[in-house]
Parts: sequence; structure tokens; C-alpha cells
Amino acid sequence: MRNGPLTPSSTRTLLESLGHHPRKRLGQNFLIDGNIVRKSLNLAEVCTEDIVVEVGPGLGTLTFALLESGAEVFAVELDNCLHKYLDGIFQDTFDDSVKNRFHLLHGNAVGYPLGLFPETFKEKDNLPDYKIVANLPYAVSTPWLESVIQIALPKKMVLMLQKEAADRYTATPESKSYGAISIFVQSAFERLPGHSVSRQSFYPVPGVDSVLLHLQRKKNPFVFSKEETELIRGVFQQRRKQIGRLCKGNPRLENWLKKAQIPTNLRPEDIPVESWQILAQTA
Repeated sequence: MRNGPLTPSSTRTLLESLGHHPRKRLGQNFLIDGNIVRKSLNLAEVCTEDIVVEVGPGLGTLTFALLESGAEVFAVELDNCLHKYLDGIFQDTFDDSVKNRFHLLHGNAVGYPLGLFPETFKEKDNLPDYKIVANLPYAVSTPWLESVIQIALPKKMVLMLQKEAADRYTATPESKSYGAISIFVQSAFERLPGHSVSRQSFYPVPGVDSVLLHLQRKKNPFVFSKEETELIRGVFQQRRKQIGRLCKGNPRLENWLKKAQIPTNLRPEDIPVESWQILAQTA
């Protein structure tokens, strides 16, 4: 296995040899800090025979460490150049014991949020437990996470995120960051201690702070249906309006207000997660 993550200079040299320039649109900031790699695996408690999904493996910094731990890795990479590089590395360098534990999909993580993981198992309605360890591009993090929640809840997630995104996922009511994704995430997961990440841990250096967000599936997770997800997302598109006005004319939402005993003068951002869950019990 490769001995730890690449340094800034070796990362730059490798990218130049590939003729690849980091694409800001795709959030391509490559992790170069071995301590953060180890912290990610430790938080996720990755061990032999774990199934781990990785999004945007890039140059393989996390991927190598995950495989070295004995995990089976399902990765999805959109960038054609990086996908070709990773695929070549594993086909040409490693033995079958490693190759058999690595599944790489060339595609968009929003369309394939778990890579090839669900398709690999015949019993798709009874998937084995899995974890997610990923360095997520900001642009896809929210739609990707919504898709994951709809498909199958991982037992653990350790996500490298821009601090702004992590704040939205864990925000409390009456805060500017609180929104639909806060409700979906907090209904299914509890937040455990994570870790702050310096900008210097990446190449090129991003202009924002990052964190390792550590989420664990609740003992009794709550997952909204697609219809309920759309309803809640639609309400939050006008988050500054009073909830009574937003629900007017929609019988299900009007019944929900009565059942949950929600004052009609509240705004969506004032309503706690538990009250939104009552929507699922309302016809």
C-alpha cells in the first residue's frame, strides 16, 4: 500500500503528470494531512470486513487507508481523469485480495449516492450495514445526503465538509442555518464529537474552514417519505413567511398544523424537528 497521503509537492507533481488541474466547480481540494486521514478512520471505527462508501476518492488518499484497514470500499468518482488514474493504480499495482475489496464507479454521486454498493447485493431490501467516510464537495453535499437517507441509512458517517454545510445539518430551530436538511438529518442521526480541519490540510488550500462531521444512526431513526421530503423542502423555500399562510390550501399541511398544535404565526425555521415528524402521521 502507498505509505500515507501525498504531500503538497507530490500531489502537485502527480496532478501535473496526469495533466490535471484541480477543478473548483467540483470542489477538488485534495487531502494531504495524514493525521486527518487517521482521525477519519478512527471516528468511523473502520475495521476488517466493514463496508464503506466513499464519495470523490480523487487521488486515493482516504481510499488507500480504508483498504489498508481491511474494509471493502465502494467509491464513486465523477472526474474522468481521476477515475482513470485510480482504476489503473488498482488494476496494475495491487493483488486480487485488494482488488476484490475495491469497487469504483465512474459517475455523479447525486445520481449514484452509494456507488455500486446496493447493486452488488441480490437482496436489495435487506442490505448489510455500511459506513460512509468521504471528503464531500460542497456543491453536491445536500442533494447527495438527501438521496442517501432515502435509500438506506448507514450506521455511521464521517464526512469532511465545509463548516457552513455541517452547521446547516446540525442547526437548531430559530437559527438562520436551520432548514429542511437539518430536519432530515437530525431525524435519522445523532451527532457525535467530530474534529475541526485546518485549511492547510488540503491542496490547493481552500478559502473556507472544514470539519469532520461525525453522525451515528439513531436506535429508532425517523425517515420522511419522498412526498413529505418535497413538502417540507417546499415550505422552507419561503422560510420567512408565517406557517399558517404557507399551509393554507393544502389539506394535509392544514391538518398537520392542528394535530401538532403549531401556532400559525410561527415561521418554518421556528418549528422543532419533532413537530415536523408528526407530518408523517397526518393524512
